[in-house]
Amino acid sequence: QVQLVESGGGLVQAGASLRLSCAASARFFTTYAMGWFRQAPGKEREFVAAIRWGGSSTYNADSVKGRFTISRDNAKNTVYLQMNSLKPEDTAVYYCAAAPSGSVYLTRTDNYDYWGQGTQVTVSS
Repeated sequence: QVQLVESGGGLVQAGASLRLSCAASARFFTTYAMGWFRQAPGKEREFVAAIRWGGSSTYNADSVKGRFTISRDNAKNTVYLQMNSLKPEDTAVYYCAAAPSGSVYLTRTDNYDYWGQGTQVTVSS
């Protein structure tokens, strides 16, 4: 069982930065690929970024490329999402999730076995 706890959300103005953290309580954290998703009111949950267990392979949604960076610290069982140049359309609840290391399609929600409770990010114009 993997428990995930997100933190770092908040209310910021457009152009600002935030760093989200996701702490995992799992002895085998390094065996999981990790992802960030977001869900805005009235919309489906969408992929934001993902990272393989070793950290060398990362994936980003087109909407956040060049602005968001995913990273992980396996010694701390933590994955991060650095968000720069935030826009009002980035407003959403952000979730981290864990997928088995062999998962192929890390952009798909159904590949993830464990989810955090979410953290709200609000970007004002």
